[in-house]
Amino acid sequence: MMRIVVLRLGHRIQRDQRITTHVGLTARALGAEGMLLDSDDTGIEKSLNEATARWGGSFYVRRITNWKNEVKKWKETGGKVMHLTMYGINLPDVTHEILSHDLLIVVGAEKVPPEIYDLADWNVAVGNQPHSEVAALAIVLDRLQKASGKDPLKTHFMGGELKITPSRAGKEVKSR
Repeated sequence: MMRIVVLRLGHRIQRDQRITTHVGLTARALGAEGMLLDSDDTGIEKSLNEATARWGGSFYVRRITNWKNEVKKWKETGGKVMHLTMYGINLPDVTHEILSHDLLIVVGAEKVPPEIYDLADWNVAVGNQPHSEVAALAIVLDRLQKASGKDPLKTHFMGGELKITPSRAGKEVKSR
């Protein structure tokens, strides 16, 4: 079974809090096991840990100080690295290569360091147009999970304090 971890690269505390939180929430909801955060932003870590406690699952956030070391460690254990960039090869053209590997997905915030293009096993695009990194991550996770025979939109999370009961109208949330 493929392991997926997201590396949020270049998070700026004063500017990227909402988007980085959404990267983490998307990663959690669509099947990543955790997120490495290249920042000392304890607020993001706290927010995502609270979401996991409330809604279930085992998603983790770990703040890191040296993204290059994390990438190298990941690769030393046999994992592969996918860098999401609008300049990369389109996802459908490389999905078949990616599926059999543990995957570290790099999602940049600010202009990413040029080294990541060389360290990545794949520089992958979701279309070659400007777009949101959150949307790109969602599409990648959905496509990879489906290609692996899973439907991330039907995942049931264990534990947690709350559970949504799907409804055509209104909101129905139950305590567990």
